[in-house]
Amino acid sequence: MTGDMDEFWVFGYGSLMWNPGFAFEEKMPARAFGFRRSLCVWSHVHRGTPDHPGLVLGLDRGGSCRGVAFRVSLEKREDVLDYLRRRELVTSVYLERILPVSLSDGRQARAVGYVVDRGHMQYAGALAVERAAEVVRSSVGQSGPNDAYVFNTLAHLKEMGIRDLWLEGVGAAVAA
Repeated sequence: MTGDMDEFWVFGYGSLMWNPGFAFEEKMPARAFGFRRSLCVWSHVHRGTPDHPGLVLGLDRGGSCRGVAFRVSLEKREDVLDYLRRRELVTSVYLERILPVSLSDGRQARAVGYVVDRGHMQYAGALAVERAAEVVRSSVGQSGPNDAYVFNTLAHLKEMGIRDLWLEGVGAAVAA
């Protein structure tokens, strides 16, 4: 493991991968173990409403997830953590965790990541592809239609060479 105190890494699995919003020294493909990318969070604001929630990504237990790790300078650690907490912890549906990650160059590191709180009312659980597609197809929030969020995510994953078969299945069902 890369030492906890000498390096600071952040793991992104959704929009953080292509829109981190903070300065970093190094960016590298990485895999987090024990968690998977999933449309498992009910969105009441950005991609849905309280009456008609949409779905957004969370990191849920099980499997592994390919994403991106960002190495942040130690001088910027507190500023980046403050920024991430404002961005990710708005409704407390995500929990800040230190995740073991494997970097694409073979190094092992510990990275800050945001995983879904399974006890939170916005946790949607593991949905079948068809059910998720049904929700995504019909939901709109302040940041736009839910399907645009899914298609944008899939386009970025494809650009980065990351396959996510479940999410691709949802996208295909929404488009059908």
